[in-house]
Amino acid sequence: MKTLCPTAPILETERLELWHPQAGDLAGIEAMMQPEAVRRYLGATEPSTPDLFTRLLRNAGSWTLYGYGSFVVRERGQARIIANLGIFHSWRGLGADFDDRPEAGWILAESHFGKGVASEAMTAVLGWFDEVHGKREIVAMIDPENAPSIALAGKLGFGPTRRAELPDTGEEMQLFARRR
Repeated sequence: MKTLCPTAPILETERLELWHPQAGDLAGIEAMMQPEAVRRYLGATEPSTPDLFTRLLRNAGSWTLYGYGSFVVRERGQARIIANLGIFHSWRGLGADFDDRPEAGWILAESHFGKGVASEAMTAVLGWFDEVHGKREIVAMIDPENAPSIALAGKLGFGPTRRAELPDTGEEMQLFARRR
């Protein structure tokens, strides 16, 4: 396994490089998040630059505080960001069965929908997490209308646990867990 280094990917798959988030990634994340199809299941409003910067800081902070977090994903040898995904630490106010636990999540560029990128990357992330942090329960939340993400969750070993409403927006989410 490679060490955390801002000039090299942390994980590599056959097609992908998974990087630790860096300050310079904001513009690439903004570009990836522009299409409505990418944001469809991520909340009611279009994220502003400050919203995306806060997300970037939260992802970097998870790495600092917990030793795991979201990855910025690129195709091998390419500069363009095509996904932001991983296992991060969050506290969403959803209850003791969800909060203060490692949480999995994935956001993919529209140009890479249906190409197996999220599955390939998340399989690598879960393998890395299990090796480094032990086989622990990991939670996830997905909009109940997001059939492709629900199918991916099942493929990755996550099963549904319950429905919940997000405290800040009231949006309904399906909660999942991968138990070990």
